[in-house]
Amino acid sequence: MQRVLVLDIETLPDLAAGRALLDMPEAEEEAVRAALGARYARPGEAPERAFLKPPLHRLCCLGLLVAERAAPDEPWRVARLRARTVAEEPEAALLARFDAALRGGPGLIGFNTGGFDLPVLRYRALTLGVPMPHLHAPGFAYLHRFGERHLDLMDRLSGFRASPAPSLGECAALLGLSLKAEIDGERVEALWAAGEHARIAAYCRTDLAATWLLALRWWMVTGGLPPERARESLRGFAEAIAEGALGEGLEAIAAAARAAAG
Repeated sequence: MQRVLVLDIETLPDLAAGRALLDMPEAEEEAVRAALGARYARPGEAPERAFLKPPLHRLCCLGLLVAERAAPDEPWRVARLRARTVAEEPEAALLARFDAALRGGPGLIGFNTGGFDLPVLRYRALTLGVPMPHLHAPGFAYLHRFGERHLDLMDRLSGFRASPAPSLGECAALLGLSLKAEIDGERVEALWAAGEHARIAAYCRTDLAATWLLALRWWMVTGGLPPERARESLRGFAEAIAEGALGEGLEAIAAAARAAAG
């Protein structure tokens, strides 16, 4: 049995680290967030929306899509697609669950996972003292930028940033899929403050499904998956969505998968 995981995370500013970094131990959260934003805002970026460096993030949601096939000459089948928030399970438990999923050395797929998701997970493991031996396996196979076990689609499609890095939405648009939705990554912080945890998890699940769709097409065009097996995998993915096996809200991705299958 072969297995691959698609990873996506959603994050919030780590204000505890921000207090220590800025030496503001008694400051209110709003003041710490404003000071961090002012420190890291890019030109023209509003400080309250400034995107912070990976060490200054904490998890609010971790999502995994698990796909399997019995043999290399068979199509892939999505066995599970799930996103859980820290409102449902503590952050340390999410880290441990992800590391356990890496037991046995499955492939890992993501979009900017090398530049963001995996660094954030490493920093959070360091912060919380969570052992993640499978992520840091001998040879650091998942952390090796040019390795085969971890497929970061942003890196591969841009030639490891030789050309400007694309967004997931831009790449999905090449397959006729619009990821324009009510929310995006920039709104996660406000939605979390409003208690909209389920919407954040749904957003994470959508990105997981779009990344899997893109991965199947990538394997088709690069020779990693024979065209007919790729088409079968895409059709099976669409059928699993239509049957409700992977949750709600993925109808547009099912339609894009059918179109990509031809």
